[in-house]
Amino acid sequence: MVEFDHVGPEKIFQVYNPKVGMRGFVVIDNTALGPGKGGIRMTPTVTVDEVAKLARAMTWKNSLAGLPFGGAKGGIIADDKSISPKKKQELVATFAKAIKAINPSLYIAGPDMNMAETEMKTFVEANGDPTAATGKPKAMGGLPHELGSTGFGVFHALKVAADFNNMDLAKCTVAIEGFGNVGWFAAKFLAEVGAKIIAVSDSRGVAYKKDGLDFKTLAKVKQEKRTVTAYPGCKILPGTEIVLTDAKILVTAAIPDLIREEHVDKIKAELIVEGSNIPAKPKTEAMLHHRDILVVPDFVANAGGVISSYVEYKKGTEQEMFKLVEEKITENTKEMLKRMRNDEITPREAALVIAEERVLEVCEHCRVPERKK
Repeated sequence: MVEFDHVGPEKIFQVYNPKVGMRGFVVIDNTALGPGKGGIRMTPTVTVDEVAKLARAMTWKNSLAGLPFGGAKGGIIADDKSISPKKKQELVATFAKAIKAINPSLYIAGPDMNMAETEMKTFVEANGDPTAATGKPKAMGGLPHELGSTGFGVFHALKVAADFNNMDLAKCTVAIEGFGNVGWFAAKFLAEVGAKIIAVSDSRGVAYKKDGLDFKTLAKVKQEKRTVTAYPGCKILPGTEIVLTDAKILVTAAIPDLIREEHVDKIKAELIVEGSNIPAKPKTEAMLHHRDILVVPDFVANAGGVISSYVEYKKGTEQEMFKLVEEKITENTKEMLKRMRNDEITPREAALVIAEERVLEVCEHCRVPERKK
């Protein structure tokens, strides 16, 4: 059941087309900062409750990123693995037409689970307004995440946090969980500033080399052999061991729930930067904080993607996107760390306080809760 509180959700739309067999919904959580922005996911089990929780996460993510967007999310109930590509595009187009009255005035779409640039092309064509969605193909003015916006943002969050921790990146060892779009670019930028990458993982396991893994060789091996574990001369470890290497910095860039409570006392890293979504529960992060391990939360570190979406929405360029990602992530990470230190709270608590304050400051219909003294 959807939970309502002092912030939202403001509106919930359910749409249905029996002829096509399309069922879907949009939850607009809060529009105090601007139209609700968030992706559309397509799964056979997606629910309004799930979408409402994701919409709230987008409210905080967009607020903390410093963007003129509120939070929203969409869902289409369908199993894309059991329908034809033609049927999938029909469902997307029908959904787009069904929510046209609120899109893009109240809601701006984007890709999410089982929805990519092909679906965003179909969505925008059905709507008729190019600003109805981001994540479009480059030919339609899109800024694909393959350009590295998220990994670039993760790198800049890491730079700020390392400086806060008095860590010289050129003398630091790094472990990177995941070598997809986010991990690949994070590794590239770290290698360029002289950081020593000693461990990288993918679905086949961990490639570990105490003397360091050369980024160009790593990228070549991944492309040709499809796995980082084919890196010459490396030690191959089980995938979960990436959390427990002797690297000073850990970057998460793949699966959720990677870092668990049982890992807390064994982790050797002094800094963890969450490039992936929900790699640890808040309780686990608090335990790490108690051990003086600095954790940069996911919605701070990986906001490069949503910042890129904003630049696309404004019809900006690739160069403008990289400039804004660096500015916003650097500024917001610094502000979070300052609040964390001054208020003696965890990084995630600090980030959430900042995000909520920004919304409540301009929200005319929100109820400002009483703070515990």
